[in-house]
Amino acid sequence: MYRIWIIEDDAKIAALVAAHLSKYGYEAQRIEAYDEVKRRIAGSDRPPHLVVLDINLPKYDGFYICRQIRSVSNVPILFLSARAGEMDQVMAIEHGGDDYVTKPFHLEVLLAKIRGLLRRTYGEYAAAASGAPPREDVAEFQGLFLDRSKLTVEYEGRKAELTPKELQLLGALMTRPGEPVAREALLERLWDDVHFVDDNTLTVNVTRVRKKLEALGTPHAIETVRGVGYRLAARRETP
Repeated sequence: MYRIWIIEDDAKIAALVAAHLSKYGYEAQRIEAYDEVKRRIAGSDRPPHLVVLDINLPKYDGFYICRQIRSVSNVPILFLSARAGEMDQVMAIEHGGDDYVTKPFHLEVLLAKIRGLLRRTYGEYAAAASGAPPREDVAEFQGLFLDRSKLTVEYEGRKAELTPKELQLLGALMTRPGEPVAREALLERLWDDVHFVDDNTLTVNVTRVRKKLEALGTPHAIETVRGVGYRLAARRETP
């Protein structure tokens, strides 16, 4: 049973979402101690498989809580917010979120988003999204190792943790190393409904993956192909 934490200050909305998720077999609970989210995730032997997170919260906003979660966990985070602006959605991705649903919302749309994130992270889509064959956890290209089961990328002994979206992005590029992958193809692969995803969200995720690869010692791994998209480039030899 997947465990889902709902971090939402509106008790009625939280109860409605929890009840709907429970009907479909999920273990859903509302988390009200916002200042303890990081500690509870880091120290729990039953951490959540997914977090539904509002932005407008008392004391701390959702962006801050998302950063706190990301410092200890790569659990999928779905923002649920009344903020419908494109920049709010971009900021949610920049701070480590994986998807975004605006209020007012349909419960079935929220459920579909949650199911999609769970499938991509833990279920039958996880292998395809990472670029590895079924039941194969690790993909490799020129010394760059992507471990789907651990949500990590490794290069020359150095390792970095990835969010689910970062894993899917790098995995998609590793399925066609050296070849350009269109932005549209990446958007379709990373999000269920590309019509509601701002194009900047892909750019933000590419930037985040590039920074992590640069920290591992491979700064030029992802190249921009103008007018097309991105490609995983061959390693540049040091003169």
